[in-house]
Amino acid sequence: MDFNDKLIALLKNALAEDIGDGDHSTISAIDVEASGIAVLHIKEDGILAGLAVAEKIFRYMQPDIVFESYKKDGDEMIAGEIAFEVKAKVHTILKCERVVLNCMQRMSGIATLTNAYTQKLKGYKTKLLDTRKTTPGFRLLEKEAVKIGGGLNHRFGLYDMIMLKDNHIDFCGGIEKAIEKAYDYVQHKKPGLKIEVETRNIEDVKKVVANGKVNRIMLDNFTPAQITEAMKVIDGKFETEASGGINIDNIVEYAATGVDFISSGAIIHQAKSLDLSLKAKTL
Repeated sequence: MDFNDKLIALLKNALAEDIGDGDHSTISAIDVEASGIAVLHIKEDGILAGLAVAEKIFRYMQPDIVFESYKKDGDEMIAGEIAFEVKAKVHTILKCERVVLNCMQRMSGIATLTNAYTQKLKGYKTKLLDTRKTTPGFRLLEKEAVKIGGGLNHRFGLYDMIMLKDNHIDFCGGIEKAIEKAYDYVQHKKPGLKIEVETRNIEDVKKVVANGKVNRIMLDNFTPAQITEAMKVIDGKFETEASGGINIDNIVEYAATGVDFISSGAIIHQAKSLDLSLKAKTL
């Protein structure tokens, strides 16, 4: 499935989870033909994300809505601003309200934290990657928020890249053996699939460089000094990625080593949802 198909599947599940057999509060109190306007109020500074998703949610429920955007995804937002207005049936607005807010608040929090990290990387060649440390069922939009915030997506799941981590290596019986098996698998089963291997010390790095047959070397829980040493061994022959123990306070030290990528689960799992509200406006 492409992004749009995955998004529709996610939204269907989210709306079904919230609405169930009916929005009985709205059904009991509001005429089914009544129309209204709702305004998305920004209540906290940050980076806006999820606006395009919000429109998609409303249009999924009612294709003929009138949706007027005052900002776009990736814009800086300031408390007191308005992001959009939507004119639709009141039933549509109230059914979609919580799903829209949940998506936008979560996505804006991730985009804002990601942006804070990427601002630290300005002037360095190092790019920021996310990880698979995501909320089950919501990965699509969490990773989309990372891109909106200026980061890049690592593999989306277990299927779009081979990553030989410590457990794969230990279960397989060693780093060289794991690489050989993965390389053979790619040649015969999945041509074009990239291979990344995790290294835990400089000796692992030397083994990988000597063996070859991978695209990227992950330097896991290395200090900046250890990464600098590893970069000399690697000598530009493979892509490099630093991971583990990296945060907004020390990310510049890691970028200064010249590593190609820094991956951080924190930009998703430690992001704080931002405060937004959807309020009715009298016609």
